[in-house]
Amino acid sequence: MGEQNKQESGLAVPKKAGRDTARRIGVHLSTSGGVWTAVDRAREAGANTLQIFSSSPRTWRPTSIAPKDAEKLKSLRAEHDIGPMAIHVSYLVNVCCQGDEVLQKSILGLRGEVERALALGAEYLVLHPGSFRGMTREQGMALAAESIARSIDGLPWQDAGLSILIENTCGAEFSLGGSFEQVGELVAVLKPVAPVAVCLDTCHTHVAGYDLISEEGYAETMRLIDQHIGFEAVRVWHCNDAKAARGSKLDRHQHIGEGTMGAEPFRRLLHDPRFAHAAFIAETPVDEPGDEARNVATLRALAAR
Repeated sequence: MGEQNKQESGLAVPKKAGRDTARRIGVHLSTSGGVWTAVDRAREAGANTLQIFSSSPRTWRPTSIAPKDAEKLKSLRAEHDIGPMAIHVSYLVNVCCQGDEVLQKSILGLRGEVERALALGAEYLVLHPGSFRGMTREQGMALAAESIARSIDGLPWQDAGLSILIENTCGAEFSLGGSFEQVGELVAVLKPVAPVAVCLDTCHTHVAGYDLISEEGYAETMRLIDQHIGFEAVRVWHCNDAKAARGSKLDRHQHIGEGTMGAEPFRRLLHDPRFAHAAFIAETPVDEPGDEARNVATLRALAAR
């Protein structure tokens, strides 16, 4: 993240950084013990950007965030230059669901996510669009736009600096966002509704069938990103190796360099000047203590090569 972007996001721009800040590299972290503790965990992991859940991702019951905890998180982020911060929306939210009960819960759930993101001063809210089973893709996109509009109606977006990031999915049938083309179409539909950009996941991209591994495949994948999304719209890369094969449509994350992708695609992305503005955030497994730091260290080593 450049100085201009950091200033626009409200984060402090230190005269001297204690570690390399040429790339924003981080990891998804726990908020156990208070939401602000994620910043301490980011520092321990060697990260200068982070992602969290603002509430349990597997229940509709929202978490209440104390104002003092929100202020402490913002203060610590500014003090230690940790940002941008992304919040991942609950996995239960499906803004293009045909079932009315789930759709209404999703609209209320997303509204709660937006309210917490605004309270915490997050820059990004990462959203899986959901499943449009029972409808056409065009109907699903229209419903997603309508649902998001209802979710944010009346909330103070204008000066908050918060954007919804549409995340690409693994390409499963009826999953909205399974191709770059779909992501780009959805962003175009949503632009009149809310500030919107894109989060691309390396594992999802790989298992959806795109080639990030070979030199020729990487070039072609970049061409498609440029054609359908645009490089500037990609604000976050979720950096995850994959346990499953390319094209398998199986969303199984693996530690960086230890899966079917290997380390080279991550090195290319980290050195790609077209993503100099983007944050690189791992969502890799936590199999044992220290795995967050290990994956951040791997990404930092690749960025330095």
